[in-house]
Amino acid sequence: MAQQQFQSCIDACNACSEACDNCAILCLQEPDTKVMARCIALNIDCAQMCRVTASFLSRGSELSRAVCQACLEVCEDCREECSQYQMEHCKACEKACHLCAQECQRMLSEMPVPVYEMDTVISTGRSTPH
Repeated sequence: MAQQQFQSCIDACNACSEACDNCAILCLQEPDTKVMARCIALNIDCAQMCRVTASFLSRGSELSRAVCQACLEVCEDCREECSQYQMEHCKACEKACHLCAQECQRMLSEMPVPVYEMDTVISTGRSTPH
């Protein structure tokens, strides 16, 4: 799959990493950072995962499918956490995570399943190794 076909997912990952970084920074400025600890930690994890995913997709890595799956899961966790708060930065992060997860899901539906994953599906009935 050409890099152009990945571009909307790359853009969503980059936007999400920026929103997560911003959310973490602003959560650290909230009066009670202990309450925001999980949000901050997930923001940092999600921002990093999105940067990694954008990098893998930009290079057309053969591991892009596995990284997209991980990114989708991290974005969903971060989105869920941010949805619990009413601050504008959390709402913006929630939206960016949702859009990124949607793009990752779209990519997963369009990417062929690599042979090494097919062996796992056949032998275990699972689509990802455990």
